[in-house]
Amino acid sequence: MRILALVPGGIGDQILFFPTLDDLKATYPDAQIDVVVEPIAKAAYRISKSVNDTILFDFKGRNSLSDWSNLLGVMRDREYDMALSFSQRRGIGFLIWLSGIPIRVGYGSEKDRPFFTHTIALDADQYAGTMYHDLLQGLNIDRPLSEVAVSVPAKDLEWADAERKRLGLQDGRYVLIYPGTSEEAYPAENWRKVVQGFQQKHVDLPIVVLKDQEAAAIASELVALCSGVKVTAPENIGQSVSMIAGASLMLCVDSASLYSAIAAQTFTLALFGATDPEKRLPKSDQLSSIKSPTGKMADISPQMVLDRILGG
Repeated sequence: MRILALVPGGIGDQILFFPTLDDLKATYPDAQIDVVVEPIAKAAYRISKSVNDTILFDFKGRNSLSDWSNLLGVMRDREYDMALSFSQRRGIGFLIWLSGIPIRVGYGSEKDRPFFTHTIALDADQYAGTMYHDLLQGLNIDRPLSEVAVSVPAKDLEWADAERKRLGLQDGRYVLIYPGTSEEAYPAENWRKVVQGFQQKHVDLPIVVLKDQEAAAIASELVALCSGVKVTAPENIGQSVSMIAGASLMLCVDSASLYSAIAAQTFTLALFGATDPEKRLPKSDQLSSIKSPTGKMADISPQMVLDRILGG
């Protein structure tokens, strides 16, 4: 059996989709499962347990007729038996119908039945992982939503071991901070106050800034403001998850690193601006969040963060 899932969104959306993929694989253990994802999200599947191949398509882009035709050609050539669509665009439903895939599952109502053989009502007012998992109802798969699980390549685990040794870190005895991206970051000055307040209480617990291309500027600014802070710069999501898994605490904004922390099952405090954390975080004693009272990340006070992590 060949199964195709069309999953728009970033890395976080893909990771929250992993339990759905894993349940598909558990139900059809011999199936090949492929996904259609945006180029920016492909990196997530380095740590997926269940996906065989990724097909790139810019769901949000201005796609030409040639782009649509190329994707349709791939879908037809691979002769999929089943397709699940997380996109609500009618054009995607029409594309799946044109592909001739026999079983087609998507969000919608009876009016969408020309495109889909099975439709599920969309409930967007719930945790996103549950919303994705609802589509399995169209296949009569009755499984409870499981935790996010990943498979990290051995070479990424080895890299993280070497990186901790380089930084002089003990496994489980350091705090990681992902300060934010150029689009949404917690101000470096606020992070400085958090770091200094934490260091006063936990002198012997190292603080490490997780740096990637999107967080390069604010990470460098934070390191310049805070003495004694270390820096790690993983080159891929497997290395990042491995470093997060070894930490005793992760502090971050809503970002791909947050969903890596969910996958790593590390104690995490996440800062949210306008996004509702209940729609992005599974219920877990290991996860905590602070939502800005104004919808702006900068308006979360450093004292609010310190109170939460220090139990004040």
